[in-house]
Amino acid sequence: MEEFNKIKRPSKKEQSTAFESYNVLQAVLKDIKVKSPEIEIEKTRKKIKVPLKALKLLAKILKVMGDGKPISVSIAAEMTTQAAAEFLGCSRPHFVKLLNEGKIPFTKIGKHRRVKFEDVANFKDKMKKEQEALIIQMMKSDEESGLYDS
Repeated sequence: MEEFNKIKRPSKKEQSTAFESYNVLQAVLKDIKVKSPEIEIEKTRKKIKVPLKALKLLAKILKVMGDGKPISVSIAAEMTTQAAAEFLGCSRPHFVKLLNEGKIPFTKIGKHRRVKFEDVANFKDKMKKEQEALIIQMMKSDEESGLYDS
């Protein structure tokens, strides 16, 4: 795990390899229909199953690396209320209010609340979908009232 904490800029050779690998992986990802496709490690001829989400994450990492940017990977199982509030783009007091209203599940360790990253990400996705639905509803309402010509 310590290796994840070291942030280094990729070398030119790593950058080039990452860029080429990203292009190939991105093209392949478009055609994958299974949740855990098999990939083959050429040198050993061994096949491994990799969750599709992990391959998509790998593609993002290769893209960033190919652009020559440093990479840091962190696995966030639980978050503080401050980190979660920053992730959502709101204040910590507002985030705590969302927790107290039962909109996001949490656990309490002593006086401190902890939330799962997955729960916060799901809440963010839900809010985004609700906002999009409201915008569409408003546009339809404007069209029906004649305020908007298409």
